[in-house]
Amino acid sequence: MDHEFNKFIVVGILNTGFYYSVYVVGLHVVILPYILAHIVAVFMSMIGSFFLNCYITFEVKPTWKRFINFPLTQLVNIVATLAMLFILVECFRINSSLAPIAALVVTVPITFVVTGKVMKAA
Repeated sequence: MDHEFNKFIVVGILNTGFYYSVYVVGLHVVILPYILAHIVAVFMSMIGSFFLNCYITFEVKPTWKRFINFPLTQLVNIVATLAMLFILVECFRINSSLAPIAALVVTVPITFVVTGKVMKAA
């Protein structure tokens, strides 16, 4: 599991770079409004993340079922991050600029477990 988690982190870093590249190209080359550039980048990076997680992290064959269920992993990540941000800022009084970084300590492992279940499901 540690090896998979390390690969998950590397895939996440690569995917973040891919997202940002698509966002910047959409914003400055294609000249999209920033919201549209973000939506396109999120969509493209989610597809990229799906295939990277299939082939590299969990070493499973991509299927339509996995592809359809994959966005659920991102929904879990969004909800977990929001909950952690609220707890860290409101309850522990952590600076709101630093709280997202602290939240990663909790949300990345949760997202890893959920993604693994989705990817390994037949």
